[in-house]
Amino acid sequence: MHKTIQELPPRISDCLKVIFAMQERGQKISTSAVREQLGVSDATVTMLFKDFAEAGWVEHIPYHGVHLTPLGERKAMEVIRHHRLLELYLARELGYSWDKVHNEADKLEHVISEEFEDKLDALLGHPTVDPHGDPIPSKDGVITARKGLSLAQLQTGQSALILRVNDQDPEKLCYLGQLGLYPDTYVQMLGRAPFGGPIRILVGEMPQQVEHMLGTELAEQIIVTSPEPAKTMTTTR
Repeated sequence: MHKTIQELPPRISDCLKVIFAMQERGQKISTSAVREQLGVSDATVTMLFKDFAEAGWVEHIPYHGVHLTPLGERKAMEVIRHHRLLELYLARELGYSWDKVHNEADKLEHVISEEFEDKLDALLGHPTVDPHGDPIPSKDGVITARKGLSLAQLQTGQSALILRVNDQDPEKLCYLGQLGLYPDTYVQMLGRAPFGGPIRILVGEMPQQVEHMLGTELAEQIIVTSPEPAKTMTTTR
């Protein structure tokens, strides 16, 4: 499959994105897991894995499913660069909300030319992150990791800065946006309910801080910087 991204069927580039995202999170990349992400049959995913292996894009790791090879990662980076540049363009230049850019970029990423990509990159000022805080690969396929810990892992009294949001579900992103939980926003853990209950957080900086409750499952999808040490809180309620 020595073709450009524009020449590949969308299903192939979509599968590359899914494999990369799961690999980045340390998840097992099985046929069933990829099937759920793509909404296709097991047979389709099995065939894609077979084609990718023949192209040298993936290798099988026992008990862990497939894993992208360096060649496969470079091909995935091409797709992801298109996608995340488009997401930022849609948000910054066309006024799309961050919960709508993913699906729109999915439709466009397969058709833009390399020249269009370069002009888009220049127009946006050679950005390094998209609206969700995800890193944008460079032209030569280098991606800077934005690692931290989940918001749910903060201890009471600890503050941190949101780096990225892993969930692309539009409804969840819309909800998080209503709470102001965007990248580059400060948060502070106030406390948590027992037995996996919701957490209480402060969002924003003084004097504009707002208290919210957030479910643990959703909080686990929000990646924050290494927190400040826990300290005695002076917040009044």
